[in-house]
Amino acid sequence: MMRLWWQDPFRMFQTNLREIDAALGVESVLDYLEDFGADTWLLSVGGILSNYPTDLEFQTRNPYLAERPSGDLVGDAVKAAARRGIRVMGRMDFSKIDHRRAEAHPDWCFVGPSGARQVYNGLTSVCPSGGYYQVKLFEVLDEVLDRYPLDGFFCNWMSFNEVDYSRVYHGVCHCVACQERYDGALPDDRDAPGYADWQRFSKDVLADLTGRIRDHLAARRPEAPLVLGDQADIVFHEANNAVGRRLWHHRTSESVSAAKTFRPTVPVLTNSVGFVDMPYRMASEDPHHFAQYLVQAIARGANPSTYIMGTPATTPYACLEVAGQLTRFHRDHVDVYRELVPAAQTLLVRPVHSRAEFEGLYLSLLQRHVPFDVLPEERLGGADLSRYRTVALPDVGPVDLGAYAGRVVATGTSTVLPIRRLARYETEAEVRSLHLEGGVPVFGTFDVIEAPFEVGLRALSRAPYGPPEKCHGHVPLDHPGMVKHGNVVLFPWTIGRAYREVGLSVHRDLFADQVGGAVETDLPEQVEIVVGRSAAGYVVHLLNRSGDTDQRFAPPVRIGSARLRVPDGVREVRALVAQERLPVDDGWVQVPEIELFDVLVCV
Repeated sequence: MMRLWWQDPFRMFQTNLREIDAALGVESVLDYLEDFGADTWLLSVGGILSNYPTDLEFQTRNPYLAERPSGDLVGDAVKAAARRGIRVMGRMDFSKIDHRRAEAHPDWCFVGPSGARQVYNGLTSVCPSGGYYQVKLFEVLDEVLDRYPLDGFFCNWMSFNEVDYSRVYHGVCHCVACQERYDGALPDDRDAPGYADWQRFSKDVLADLTGRIRDHLAARRPEAPLVLGDQADIVFHEANNAVGRRLWHHRTSESVSAAKTFRPTVPVLTNSVGFVDMPYRMASEDPHHFAQYLVQAIARGANPSTYIMGTPATTPYACLEVAGQLTRFHRDHVDVYRELVPAAQTLLVRPVHSRAEFEGLYLSLLQRHVPFDVLPEERLGGADLSRYRTVALPDVGPVDLGAYAGRVVATGTSTVLPIRRLARYETEAEVRSLHLEGGVPVFGTFDVIEAPFEVGLRALSRAPYGPPEKCHGHVPLDHPGMVKHGNVVLFPWTIGRAYREVGLSVHRDLFADQVGGAVETDLPEQVEIVVGRSAAGYVVHLLNRSGDTDQRFAPPVRIGSARLRVPDGVREVRALVAQERLPVDDGWVQVPEIELFDVLVCV
């Protein structure tokens, strides 16, 4: 089978164009991309506005195309890029139509529970169930493919538009097409009965549409991949910030790992947003923050992409300097990133619920230097677990691990042993003052269980916590805080949430000690260790997380040097950032100082 271009590492730059940018200088943008280290240009092509002279009645030509001698931005870009060996992919946005088309085709439009359409900046949102997405989208793709040899497509904002750009919630779509396709009465909003069923319906509609787009492109132009959700040719992740959203410092790494663990050989594109938030598109992201998008992406095996509004000349964001440095690093070490797949021996399942529990266990493993991969709970049934020595289950409830025979470390409600649950403490008042043997405090939820297995960390009865004269009476009980049977360990309480919310190392260490598998090193806990395998050998990314701080990334403090044990049989180690060859002495190497990151290639 022919190897397609996007199955090898690539580096993208996206110019998310305003209508006034249609007269941009193609050659100057391509000069910038080449210097930046990018080999792929994601260009705004069609949908809301067509940056080419469309002949389709339901599409709108960008009026600023009149400022180009050719009248065709897409055509000019494709021809000029081809001369330089740069690929052009088409950004399409079918989420909205103008007022005239909305009036002519009301059946295409989103309709809220109250009967109102969703209008934003004069554009009306459309519904994926309707004819615009289901039929007209393919006519647009055909027109573009008939005219231009584009190297791929990305469809922006392909969703049911429950929330608009201002984060206003509009509810579930009640258009005619949704009513005809949905079996039963449509719910109105997130709180209505049946909303979970509607979520499954909406995911099915989008998955079906994604599959049809992918099949259509494969039949017309097989070398042009679709960039979209986790079922497309290239999995898309947007690394972004948002005003008012709590920063999870590991969001990019987690998202890429979740995709690569599920389908290791499928490319992932991390499109890193150069601005702070949608309402602040002229404001550059902090360079230290932006650097984390790209470093976390490439460490987990994703292709880096930088996304700006307008053109490099009109929006020279401060973060673009470091973005170029990291993009060129990826370009210069393409042999290391070719076929890079996860190689950790510990799997951390990401639950549908219990986010705090997951994040606490995530931090525990990272800080204790236990390399791990992330897998969404809903993907457990389709994943090969056999290569993992340990699977960690953060409060997932009943779970089926199939024939998996390795070690399991479970927390909270994860049902992996035949135990009897007698009661649950789940409010703050119910758990308050609850300790386990050794003075281990319990936070979150605690299940009182009976188990005919080895038990430990027995609970102590709660006692008064007011005046110190009365603070006594913590009597040992038979309620275990940990149960072991064979290769299974269960903490019947939210030990991860406890660490996430309180930060006591006793919680982290109790969990991580049961998981095991830590890399032997004297690097501090602020260095994250990510392991993988590629065409170049065994690859270890060392990420300096000393800059992780409240709601931002500060400049990392230089760390090192330090010793690190490498796998048995490694003869040679190259440190790519330090540009050093590290001698292997009895299985150990001396790692150079780490500023932002380094990459060790072991052969």
